[in-house]
Amino acid sequence: MPEAFEAPFMQKALLESLLLAALAGMLGSWIVLRRLAFYTHGVGTAAFPGLVIAGPAGVAPQVTALAASLLYAGGVGGLRRRVASDAATGLALVGALALGVILASDVYETGAGVDRLLFGSLIGLSDRDLWLTAGVVALVAVLDLVLRRAWLAQGFDPTTARALGVRPALADAVLMIAVAAAAVVALDAVGALLVTAVLVIPAATVRLVATSVSGLQAGTAALAAVEGVAGLWLAYELNVGPGPVTAVLGGAVFAVVAVVRR
Repeated sequence: MPEAFEAPFMQKALLESLLLAALAGMLGSWIVLRRLAFYTHGVGTAAFPGLVIAGPAGVAPQVTALAASLLYAGGVGGLRRRVASDAATGLALVGALALGVILASDVYETGAGVDRLLFGSLIGLSDRDLWLTAGVVALVAVLDLVLRRAWLAQGFDPTTARALGVRPALADAVLMIAVAAAAVVALDAVGALLVTAVLVIPAATVRLVATSVSGLQAGTAALAAVEGVAGLWLAYELNVGPGPVTAVLGGAVFAVVAVVRR
């Protein structure tokens, strides 16, 4: 192993980065194709209040984060009946983030700093975090295999999806729940505010050049893996947080590809 990855905690971070890359390849592609990037950012940020209360309540942070994310998803679904989709996502997002800040500052003594909750820490992962991420990767792989036809039909030709035997409401609900689960397992690595750095930016970059869904998924997984490993190495050398470094690196790669593609 290179010097930066000789320490056990860096090897755990490396494994987590590769698992998240596989998750980004399978699920991030659908997020981009279905225009769910804002929702993905929102559902990750909405987990922030759950992370705040996990320590004082003596509950695993993934449990409270998932509960908060699912409540957020339900709230967005309710608001969509009254306002536009983007407006519903934004309203629920602001409310969840504000609630998390209030809880962290005035109500609960959190076990971790707010900066770690918001931006994650790839170098502080536990074995449980790795197993949970691997479990979600396996679950998403099964869902991608079973619901691929439904997600394709709903994404590219929603008006005739039902005529093809697709149940769009059920397929959409499963996709939303899968995105929430993926966002939750990414929280420990990149935090509540940077989930899109893993699940959206690599897929959006490859989407600029991909010519098929399979190519988009394979390219996204490869790019996310490269960016994850490079981000870890740069963070080690610069002594900064891996999450923000990976986000900046991903944004820079997207900008370069967008300029070249144009």
